[in-house]
Amino acid sequence: MPDSHLQITPAIYLDPSEIEMTFIRSGGPGGQNVNKVSTAAQLRFSAATSPSLPAAVRNRVLVLAGKRATKDGVIVFTAHEHRSQERNRDEAIARLVDLIQRAAIVPKRRVPTRATRGSKERRLVKKKQRGGVKSTRRVTPWDDD
Repeated sequence: MPDSHLQITPAIYLDPSEIEMTFIRSGGPGGQNVNKVSTAAQLRFSAATSPSLPAAVRNRVLVLAGKRATKDGVIVFTAHEHRSQERNRDEAIARLVDLIQRAAIVPKRRVPTRATRGSKERRLVKKKQRGGVKSTRRVTPWDDD
């Protein structure tokens, strides 16, 4: 793949043209700078229409994104921790890369198992013992004489 592409995993590359980056004013304390300079980075990535993502990864990305994904399948990250545009831009891209990397991991299929007869018997024996301990603590009405 060309150097201009962003490598997510050995098999997944993102074209930078798929990422839309805008800069907005950041909230919070910061004196005069916060009112004049748009340092917060807002990254928008259309996962639903991205040709770079395989279908399975696309579905997992949208599920993992949760509230950061719009109804149209656009994932939005806003980074405003740093005072410079460059660092906030890098932070937003790093968050997107991390999300896609987590989605690229295929979850293991759970194989249902059955409890052994021995484990069931041990559980019942312990349950009986515990019930016995609790019954000895019980206060009965005729004990109040």
